[in-house]
Amino acid sequence: MAHLLKKFFLVAAVLAWSVPVGVRAQSADPAKVLAELPGFDFSRLSGAAKRELATVLTDEFDACGRPLTLLASLKKGDACRHTKRVVGLAAGLAAEGSGANEVIVQLSKYNQSFLRPRSSFKVDDKSCTGKPDAKVTVVEFSDFECPYCAAVRPVLEAFVKVSPGVRLCWSAFPLEQHAHSALCGQAALFAREGGKFWAVHDALFEHQLEISPQFVRKVLQDNGLDVKAFDKAVAAGKYLEELKASREAGKNAGVDSTPTLFINGRRHVLGFATELLSASVDDELDWLAGNSGWPSN
Repeated sequence: MAHLLKKFFLVAAVLAWSVPVGVRAQSADPAKVLAELPGFDFSRLSGAAKRELATVLTDEFDACGRPLTLLASLKKGDACRHTKRVVGLAAGLAAEGSGANEVIVQLSKYNQSFLRPRSSFKVDDKSCTGKPDAKVTVVEFSDFECPYCAAVRPVLEAFVKVSPGVRLCWSAFPLEQHAHSALCGQAALFAREGGKFWAVHDALFEHQLEISPQFVRKVLQDNGLDVKAFDKAVAAGKYLEELKASREAGKNAGVDSTPTLFINGRRHVLGFATELLSASVDDELDWLAGNSGWPSN
């Protein structure tokens, strides 16, 4: 199935490039093109966003492999769930100001992410939150001094709390430009051994601007951990190999910035908004149910 889908997307890409993007959409009123599509209401989109979205829907093929455009598939009323999600993603990107070409490229990257080989990561259950037997595991490569990681942290944790089929696992990716990232990583691993991983994890992110060697030790002490034992572990380099291995695993999987997420080993190429995470996880569940393919419905 994956081989057939890959072949389909390649053919679709050739066909899409053989006709200038938007030629068909330009001859029709975008508002009329988008009107009365089952399950969608695009009335709140700006005129410019409607124009770009109409171009995408009339130029791109059905995401589940049918020989129909996205628009034709929606009009039939029996589009697969993946196609509907792709259209929702396209509408969101158009609403944010992306042009049709940008949207098409982003959707292509997203679809291709399901076809690429998956990465396998070694995770410790003590640095994971959510049910161990969850069908979907999200691995986050993160740095404690990365401001983007701090911004994403509450979104991810809230998402897992309302998604019983998902667990979130932290993996260290200390960045060389951050002076204390390696020390924070060692503190997190030390706290993991004492059963206080998430408490220390959250405290470091919540007080990111205060991070210093003294503050890291205070966080450990405040959580009832033995600071002297931590100092000995740091002096002996106890956790350095594990941090190095985590970073190398990330680099081998293509991580070049933080935060980077992998959903069941598939790199997450969308943003970190809750609705984007939900769409990616729901598609992952359908992909699993379809044995590495999109079920018709």
